[in-house]
Amino acid sequence: MTRRVAVIGAGLMGSGIAQVAAVGGWDVVLRDLDDDAVARGRAAIETSTAKFVEKGRLSESDREAALGRITTTTALDAAADADVVVEAVFENVDVKRELFTELDRVCRDGAVLATNTSAIPITKIAAATRRPEDVVGTHFFSPVPMMALCELVRGQHTSDQTLATAREFAESAGKTCIVVNRDVAGFVTTRLISALVVEAVKLHESGVATAEDIDIACKLGFGHAMGPLATTDLTGVDVLHHATANIWDETADPKFFPPELLRRMVDAGQLGRKTGRGFYEY
Repeated sequence: MTRRVAVIGAGLMGSGIAQVAAVGGWDVVLRDLDDDAVARGRAAIETSTAKFVEKGRLSESDREAALGRITTTTALDAAADADVVVEAVFENVDVKRELFTELDRVCRDGAVLATNTSAIPITKIAAATRRPEDVVGTHFFSPVPMMALCELVRGQHTSDQTLATAREFAESAGKTCIVVNRDVAGFVTTRLISALVVEAVKLHESGVATAEDIDIACKLGFGHAMGPLATTDLTGVDVLHHATANIWDETADPKFFPPELLRRMVDAGQLGRKTGRGFYEY
């Protein structure tokens, strides 16, 4: 039986999700707002899968088959026949709610509507639809083809069947899943990393220790593969700022309040690896 997934948003996250889904055997439609965006997404998938072939992690025939399962479009109506729809657009609740209102109109009854948010409560997004039982969080991690985890998040009304289908999709795409049973802002992983990043930025901001030493402390003291400030640069300073701000807005918990340095780095365009400068220079 053909399995169809529509991925909405062809940026780094969306193209990564499309790639692992296609390698996992799903027919994929990758949608963004304009032709240039979808072309960049397609090119990113071609480059990424070629590297997997070079490293012996994917055969050339499997690569060609996966690429053959991916189509690109600018038409949202292309999601109409999808069994699973994964939204991977900008981390803004109003943008996501507007999109889910349209997906509710376009998508067939029973389709799973998944959001790739890292911090926004699923219930807020689901409330923009007439079928909140079909909405679930599927929090993939960047870079998606490399990271093994997917965080599945129940909204207030997410059904057992929706959760089960989302798990089937994520596992078929090669991911190990954890389930967040209560829809708290930031879920499990973003709450943990946000609290650590906020404290690390405060220590650096106040001159207690350098970014390098803070990261070394976490790597050697706690066995982390990467320190929190290097992680922030990899993920995006702006992304971590949005995540901490979203959790703060929901909880008013002071441990999530974005430090001034984090906000000023965003203002200055020092967003980490993607701009060549964050807590480190690249």
